[in-house]
Amino acid sequence: MAEWLADSPFLWPFVVMTAAALATYVWRALGVALSGQIDPEGAVFEWVGCVAYALLAALIARMIVLPVGPLAGTALSARLAAAVIALAIFFVTRRNIGLGVAAGACALVLLTWAF
Repeated sequence: MAEWLADSPFLWPFVVMTAAALATYVWRALGVALSGQIDPEGAVFEWVGCVAYALLAALIARMIVLPVGPLAGTALSARLAAAVIALAIFFVTRRNIGLGVAAGACALVLLTWAF
């Protein structure tokens, strides 16, 4: 490595950021180059969507059943009730995700104060 780079602690952040940007943009460029050849109705694309939904469901289930941080201080019954309320509002409001999340968050806060 060049000696001027080793002697200058102020340049290392720029070197690291440049390397990280290059690593990110290489994959983005590859994605753009291959995006025209991917069939959005194909089996691979459907599989990727299913895996994404499964990961999201697993993360939500983990947050409800085995929470960490401040959420661990809430009662399981409050977390379950808030999730049920959020789902109910989501379906009642014709699948409005914003209202479902807001209702679930408000319900969790109110139920946490109650328990």
